[in-house]
Amino acid sequence: MLRAPVALFAFNRPETTARVFEAVRAARPSRLFLVCDGPRADREGEAVRCAAVRRLLEQVDWPCEVERNYTDANLGCRARISSGIAWVFTRTEEAIFLEDDTLPDASFFPYCDALLERFAEDERVMMICGYNALGHGARGASYWYTAHPRIWGWASWRRAWEGYDVTMAAWPAMKATAAWTARSRLERRLWEQFFDAVKAGAIDTWDAQVSLHTWTTGRLCVIPATNLVANIGFGPAATNTRATAAPGPAVQPLSFPLVHATHVSCDATLDAEWVRHEMAPEAGRAQRLLRRAITWVRGR
Repeated sequence: MLRAPVALFAFNRPETTARVFEAVRAARPSRLFLVCDGPRADREGEAVRCAAVRRLLEQVDWPCEVERNYTDANLGCRARISSGIAWVFTRTEEAIFLEDDTLPDASFFPYCDALLERFAEDERVMMICGYNALGHGARGASYWYTAHPRIWGWASWRRAWEGYDVTMAAWPAMKATAAWTARSRLERRLWEQFFDAVKAGAIDTWDAQVSLHTWTTGRLCVIPATNLVANIGFGPAATNTRATAAPGPAVQPLSFPLVHATHVSCDATLDAEWVRHEMAPEAGRAQRLLRRAITWVRGR
């Protein structure tokens, strides 16, 4: 049975939620946190779909302590995800987080479990990520370190989340610092417009704030040597991500026992490769949508 608690966020898509829930069921966590947003009053049939999701989440048939944080009114992505994470960390010191469209490989859970324990007291580490956009890592190790968080399946600790600010109050000052202007031109192109839009409220999301918090605290994130999570929320029913499949490499299991990295330091080569990957012309539109879309509510 899985040692660390799992937090599952869901909304209005019973089909994708069912697949992610089956992966959680197979992992058999001893604690499960369920976070759901409420339906929008102006969307026909949405209340029925939200109710179907909540019925599905009642099918916990293994020994498990279940806690729920559901809202009747619709809060939207930014408020519901950020408030849900904050609630989870009032209940536990650590957790593994999945959304209703992030389908993990079975090895994602023991990978997160082991590294949550390994880095529990290491203030240098912000989070354990499951998605690897490159599909590979540093030779000889099971994971590598990055300055860029990935939120398609992740794990973290209460101590790392302290100071997370959904309003991004620190962004205008950070943008004017020498540390920011010293970043590569590609990185600044990739993030400045996005951060400005999120800060202004033009994009209803919570994940830009994770990147800002990681950078302002100088922490690192762990990336697996293989991609452990597939996003199954892309498709014609989605509002922002209507491609038939998510960009990114195929999911591949991670081998155990884990081979630990020898130094806790950012892999600048792999980080630069990832930034180039994000800005590649052939992936440009898909990756911009990936970055700017509401990452939880693909079906909104």
